[in-house]
Amino acid sequence: MVIFTCSAQHSAVNSGQYDFGAWMPNSPTSLQLPPPTKKGTASEQSMLDSFPDVNTTVHGMAIMWLLSKQSSDSLFLGQYPDQHFTEDVPHQKIREFQEDLKKLSADIKARNKSLKLPYTYLDPAEVENSVSI
Repeated sequence: MVIFTCSAQHSAVNSGQYDFGAWMPNSPTSLQLPPPTKKGTASEQSMLDSFPDVNTTVHGMAIMWLLSKQSSDSLFLGQYPDQHFTEDVPHQKIREFQEDLKKLSADIKARNKSLKLPYTYLDPAEVENSVSI
C-alpha cells in the first residue's frame, strides 16, 4: 500500500494539478464571498465577485506548476540505480517487473493515441518511484 500510495496514486493525484487546475475557475485558491447555500442562486456576476484577484491566482498557478513539474533527477517506476540485491532471484523479479511496466506503458500509449485528451499520468514511464517535491 505504501509503494502504491507514493508512486501511482501520487502520480494520479499530483501530475495533473496544473493541467486541470491552472484554469482558475476549476480550482480557485480562495473565494472572496461565501459559496451559495441554495441551488440556482449563483449568477455569473456572483461567481466573478467570488473569485480571487489576479495576483492571488498567479501565485496559485505558480504553486500548481511547481508541484506538477517533474524533478530533473526523477527516477521512474522500476528504475533502481542503487544495487540493494546481489542474488539472481531478486534481479530476475526486477527484470520481470520492468518488462511488465514496458508492456503496460505501450498499452497506455496505444490507447491514448485514439483519445482526444490522453491520460498519461499513470503511464509507468511517467510515474515516479516515490513522491518527489
